[in-house]
Amino acid sequence: MANTGRSFTRAELESFRDAEVPDLLPAPEQALRLLFVGINPGLWTAATGTHFAHPGNRFYPALALAGILERPISPSAGMTDEDRTHLRARGIGITNIVRRASARADELTAAELREGGERLRATVRAARPVVVAVAGITAYRSAFGVRGARVGEQDEGFEGARLWVVPNPSGLNAHETVETLARSYAEPARAAGLIN
Repeated sequence: MANTGRSFTRAELESFRDAEVPDLLPAPEQALRLLFVGINPGLWTAATGTHFAHPGNRFYPALALAGILERPISPSAGMTDEDRTHLRARGIGITNIVRRASARADELTAAELREGGERLRATVRAARPVVVAVAGITAYRSAFGVRGARVGEQDEGFEGARLWVVPNPSGLNAHETVETLARSYAEPARAAGLIN
């Protein structure tokens, strides 16, 4: 079932400030091959209960272009059960460094990012993904105190997983296109065995 999209008033979106969006993870008996980590939910994500849901976000188009998804997902109205099943069956999970929703990631404090980094470590230890891909270099540096980190695979692993830092897919990140994001996301997906 395709999503037809929807819109929200500013007041409706603001009502979701500080809301949390549950992690999207495969069932414990399913393998988690690739865990994507966002910075924190945006207000549109919180309103729909769907990670990376804002219509201007390039996450799902980039995953489709890279061949990570076997069918398109258009989550701006909220993911369908079929969409979630498809991601889980592919071994893909999604979480965030910070759980609370905000209009912009720059509203988060350094302390929140560090605390979220510790929570992420616990999530990765429990879920045991093959690869972790953190979307956002600035948030990664703040959450883990790695000032010299660059986009790409990190030398150190992450709680037993291989670790990539990939570009943030937000429409606010004007340096990236769907094409460049797809190339960046293909690297950890290849390492996770999702694409050739």
